[in-house]
Amino acid sequence: MSEGNTPGGDVTEGYPGVGRVLVVVPTYNEADNLEIIVGRIRRAVNAAEILVADDNSPDGTGAIADRLAAEDPHIHVLHRPGKQGLGAAYVQGFRWAIDHGYDAVVEMDADGSHAPEQLPVLLDAARTADAVIGSRWTPGGKVVNWPWHRFVISRVGNTYVRLALGMPHGDATGGYRVYKIPVLEKIDFETVASQGYSFQVELTWRTHKAGFKIVEVPITFAERERGASKMSSSIVREALMRVTVWGLRSRRDALFGRRDTNAKP
Repeated sequence: MSEGNTPGGDVTEGYPGVGRVLVVVPTYNEADNLEIIVGRIRRAVNAAEILVADDNSPDGTGAIADRLAAEDPHIHVLHRPGKQGLGAAYVQGFRWAIDHGYDAVVEMDADGSHAPEQLPVLLDAARTADAVIGSRWTPGGKVVNWPWHRFVISRVGNTYVRLALGMPHGDATGGYRVYKIPVLEKIDFETVASQGYSFQVELTWRTHKAGFKIVEVPITFAERERGASKMSSSIVREALMRVTVWGLRSRRDALFGRRDTNAKP
């Protein structure tokens, strides 16, 4: 693992009411998308810095990230040794943000599904919240160019999460988010093993159980135009299994009066 330039420049003043913001963008084979999404982020929120967490992409994504970082001191790179998964990339990004003194971290896909132009809405909401979810399923949210089976999986999956875990949030699997640093400092990442859908659900649940304020704001989620989707049946199966186990464990703990103080499922 290596890191790019140290944070600097006028963006250190941060986003008004939020502070220093780091956008973490995990990548694996996103050579066609990375430069585009980085440019859109910088134009949308000039006060934000960017950390590209690349899983040793064979298509040269890491080299593109290095070039962008060399051209702009507000872009940084984590080179990870191999394809270790979305959750692991975000955990490393969170730790990097904590170590480098940021106040908030944004999760964002590299493929353009999460529009950087909507990021100011999420950051504005973060002024009075501990975590913000860009929601496809709250009133005003929508998806564009999704095949019907993706739509069904997401809607049914989020309904199951609400019922199994007793959370009120409409889009617990959504990956466009803002976390304040105190939330991330509370979570014991050594015990986080989830990836994909279940990683987002686990962080939502841990944040909820720890008593932090989570708000949802509507976003438009657009299916990627370039490259291959990372969604797979194994990711869906993992999420279903983990949510079921967490739900059963939560009911058991409630029955026997156990109380979790470490923000763990």
